[in-house]
Amino acid sequence: MLTPAVIFTILAVVVVFFAVLLAFASRYKKCPSDKILVIYGNVGEGKSAKCLHGGGAFIIPVIQDYQYLDLTPMPIEINLQGALSKQNIRVNTPSTFTVGISTEPGIMENAAERLLGLSLSEIKELAKDIIFGQMRVVIATMDIEEINSDRDKLIANISTGVEVELKKVGLRLINVNIQDITDSSGYIDALGQEAASRAINEAKIKVAEADRDGNIGAAAAERDKRINVAEANAAAVAGENQSAVAIANSSAERRVKEADALRRATAAERVAQAKALEESYVAEQRSEQQRAERDRATQQANVVVPAEIEKARQIVEAEAQAERIRRTQQGEADALRAIRQAEADGIRFTKEAEAAGLKAKLVAEAQGTEEILAAKSRGFESLVRACGGPEGAQSLLVTELLPQLVREQVSAISNLKIDKVTVWDGGAGSDGKNSTANFVSGLARSIPPLHEIAANAGVKLPEYLGKMAAQNQPPENAEK
Repeated sequence: MLTPAVIFTILAVVVVFFAVLLAFASRYKKCPSDKILVIYGNVGEGKSAKCLHGGGAFIIPVIQDYQYLDLTPMPIEINLQGALSKQNIRVNTPSTFTVGISTEPGIMENAAERLLGLSLSEIKELAKDIIFGQMRVVIATMDIEEINSDRDKLIANISTGVEVELKKVGLRLINVNIQDITDSSGYIDALGQEAASRAINEAKIKVAEADRDGNIGAAAAERDKRINVAEANAAAVAGENQSAVAIANSSAERRVKEADALRRATAAERVAQAKALEESYVAEQRSEQQRAERDRATQQANVVVPAEIEKARQIVEAEAQAERIRRTQQGEADALRAIRQAEADGIRFTKEAEAAGLKAKLVAEAQGTEEILAAKSRGFESLVRACGGPEGAQSLLVTELLPQLVREQVSAISNLKIDKVTVWDGGAGSDGKNSTANFVSGLARSIPPLHEIAANAGVKLPEYLGKMAAQNQPPENAEK
């Protein structure tokens, strides 16, 4: 039988057990789906906190504690004013960003370290400062035309830049909405007006072109018929010429297009450089200029474009007539040019053949002369060696030429004509000769001696050919 003391003890134990059980149950915390459970304290070596999204965890009393981070999305209005673009044009970009605390592992720990204990308004202000700075950085890397025309690229660049910075504090970017893009200088409005004016003008031009095509259709058909007949008649003669002309025209068009592309690229670069130098103090002036351009475009669309369309129609008709005449004359000129070109080619080929033959003849003669001179050189060299030196060879050559020298001496008086010789002779001379004998012997002495001729030529005759006597020495047989 249980005594009251035993019953009291049992009740006390049961109460203590249930009290301990309730205490432990109260320390097990479940994480709602819209929150992050942050457990801090002694959560492991090297960790500042343990984050859970969903599920639950037991919070060890005394050495651990916990808090929740709210995952509610936070819309943030970003009224960005005066952000500088790549061209130094200030733009206004009001937008709405939706951010929230990230549930990605690793990013949640950043949120626990930097956002735990902050209210939603404080977290929004922190995110707003980050977004403002990153938007200015992204806009500074883009042209104003790209910002205005490619919203997807702008949003992608902003999302990439902003999300990287938000992750550092444990936040994630949920949505970006760019409301409108404006600039204080009116440049974007001017671009829109220019595009609208261009579309209207293009539509008017297309209507006018359709009317023009209908009016000139019959004339074009007749023109094509005559042109085709003329081309068929001239095709036999002018086929190769037309191909060459087509190639030249194609090359010319390519060069023109390349030059035009270079010109446009250079112009675009210079325009970009000029725009980069523009500052805010010319904003009003540019706005007025754009308004003037819009008025001018309106006037041009209403007055100038119809006049230009009428002028273009008249020009097309005149060009069709001129083209018909030109092609006819072109066919005749091509035929005549082909004939003349053929004649010129024939003359050129004939002259080239003659020049080649003359060149071959001159080369052959030069080679023959060179061979003759080489043979003479070898002969003279052999002669010099055979004669024992240059002096012997020289004497031998002079000896060979003696008959010719004698002939020249004789020919000096051979042609002398003496019609009549009158000699008055009174008797015999002192040496037994009469005047006639003296006359003939004196005439023979007038011929230059052989040794003098050789000496004048720079050659000394050998001793066996005799030697010259002294001027006043009488002959050896004078007394005989």
